[in-house]
Amino acid sequence: MQGRTFWQGQWKSLVAILAVFLLCFYLPVEQLQQWPRLHAAFWNALYLVRWYAQEHVILCLVPAFFIAGAIAVFLSQEAVMKYLGAEAPKALAYGVAAVSGTILAVCSCTVLPLFASIYRRGAGLGPAIAFLYSGPAINVLAIILTARVLGLSLGVARAIGAILFSVVIGLVMQALFPGPTAAPAVSPPSPPSDDSPRSLGQQVIFFAVLVGILVFANWAQATTEAPLWQAIAQGKWWITGGLGLILASLLVFWYQLNLSKVLLVIGVTAVLAWRFGSQPLLPFGAAIVGLGWLTSTARGEAKAWFESSWEYAQQILPLLLVGVLIAGALLGRPGSEALIPSQWITQAVGGNTIGANFVAAIAGAFMYFATLTEVPILQGLLANGMGQGPALALLLAGPALSLPNMLVIRQIIGWRKTVAYVVLVVLMATLCGFGYGYFWG
Repeated sequence: MQGRTFWQGQWKSLVAILAVFLLCFYLPVEQLQQWPRLHAAFWNALYLVRWYAQEHVILCLVPAFFIAGAIAVFLSQEAVMKYLGAEAPKALAYGVAAVSGTILAVCSCTVLPLFASIYRRGAGLGPAIAFLYSGPAINVLAIILTARVLGLSLGVARAIGAILFSVVIGLVMQALFPGPTAAPAVSPPSPPSDDSPRSLGQQVIFFAVLVGILVFANWAQATTEAPLWQAIAQGKWWITGGLGLILASLLVFWYQLNLSKVLLVIGVTAVLAWRFGSQPLLPFGAAIVGLGWLTSTARGEAKAWFESSWEYAQQILPLLLVGVLIAGALLGRPGSEALIPSQWITQAVGGNTIGANFVAAIAGAFMYFATLTEVPILQGLLANGMGQGPALALLLAGPALSLPNMLVIRQIIGWRKTVAYVVLVVLMATLCGFGYGYFWG
């Protein structure tokens, strides 16, 4: 009855989100492309949003929403304040925030629900901003791929620059806006007080499993011949499935979910994985739907977890899709132009002037980069004459910002703080790119 009561007030939002998502997923752009009067920017916007819906929403964003919801419900505010709060020792707070992104293969949009959850649980603005910047910029996969494809010096400069930038930008943001730690536009529901909290070890295991599912489900195809990376890439769905079974066990034994319902979800997912092994989105999507069903119809902490995750999805997903449409119309997608011709960008970022670095930082700030896609894009730009300094400027501004990212951040922390954050990222990326190009380019 509780699940039915909840959906009576939410079913319209759910239907609207599903309708828009399915429209993006199945856009018949190949057939519509025959219409001669439509501008290329329109097609690029449609192609980009379809690709985003197919490749990024189910595997990246939805797991991130569940992680954000879990942070809001299961992670105590005292724990957040201890390590990231405004009263925490600055060295500890900024150190944790600056390096925590190394374990997450996230891009500028996937980190948003995690940032929103941490910020609204009481983290100081500075450490929260440091986490927001460093998360997409220094994940291990991106650093390794950058060093491997673009050169060791550029990979090292990216890693060091991203960590230092996150701390500096966080400190400046905290100095500019020293007010209250958070403005809770959305207050996630709190679990009932009679539910006993998990121990620290149980919390660590639970979050490690959730993060592991997010990381391995999005593990990119190996670009080297190293046996370990090849093995992980080939077996990533077996690893993800194993972590899913661990999560199911935790939900039964620690969160008292109904065993028969959990077994039903496992069975449906296993059948789909066996029948549609070449289409992993189907079983993964079924598992996500099953997790939503299990938690939305449960009681106590599990139900609060779902409701918190749903709040973040409602707030963030529509803005991201709109932002991706706009970004595709303005800047296109890899290999295809839109309103702004690609040669303009290439001509503007040749050499190593302040202007070239500034243009590269601006272009990176407004373009959308999924995890690791900035590396092949930069490889093509470097081959067409882009300077080393502007390349680093784009690497430091691109993964941490995007037009969809800005729209969501504005809703979380307000437009003044968002503008300040964007300006700081662009200026820091410009100066760092110019310095790198001057000394090592």
